[in-house]
Amino acid sequence: MIRRELELFFNALRFFTRLPVPAWVGWSNELMNASARWFPAVGWIVGAAGAAVLWMTGQALPAALAVVLSTAATIRLTGAFHEDGWGDVCDGFGGGWSREQILSIMKDSRIGAYGAIGIVLMLAAKLAALSSLPLAGAVIALLVAHPLSRLCATALIYTMAYARDDDPDGVSRAKPLAVKLSGGGMLWAALCGLAPLALLAPVQIAWVAGLAVLVTVTAARHFRRRIGGYTGDCLGAVQQLTELAVYVALSVQV
Repeated sequence: MIRRELELFFNALRFFTRLPVPAWVGWSNELMNASARWFPAVGWIVGAAGAAVLWMTGQALPAALAVVLSTAATIRLTGAFHEDGWGDVCDGFGGGWSREQILSIMKDSRIGAYGAIGIVLMLAAKLAALSSLPLAGAVIALLVAHPLSRLCATALIYTMAYARDDDPDGVSRAKPLAVKLSGGGMLWAALCGLAPLALLAPVQIAWVAGLAVLVTVTAARHFRRRIGGYTGDCLGAVQQLTELAVYVALSVQV
């Protein structure tokens, strides 16, 4: 039982980061789907890495520069996986009119004007929001935002249908996730994603949770209306949007 859960965790870690995993860890569509329960826990590692870089550099450097270095560290750790999804969503929904056009544009590996502008604005907004927080507050924000934002993305897997029906060969990296997550798996994901909220004051929890839910529900409704469900890029976009939502909510409370 413990070995299987470790295998699921390492599958999630391998999927969402560039960190190496033990050689004994296998891979299959079934394992990949079941590993979704551990996606928020991967956020603990990414958030902790970003928080550590921010705390260390923030002792000697200006806040803005420390935040830039921290953000660069998390992007390096994840291979810009979620940022890429956000850029593809900006391109697809910005340039496509029909469902087919949107899905086709998002599948294209090239980035367009909407995607480039979207990524720049997203990074600028996150950097500005984090820089507005005291150093200790920014560290806590990272520890909360990364697990919670991945929980919000996982909620789409649990509540929505996979939108692509033109991927019989599994070209999309998110294809193995298309099977709905079990109720028990979603409960564990929720525990992993919500646990860091204990680092916040009650009023901060209300702001953070409220804004994250609002952003997730709004994005999910938009995806369902335009393409009938989610794709891997949509998951990345929700992660980015809700991560930003956490920083914005906490900056309001400063």
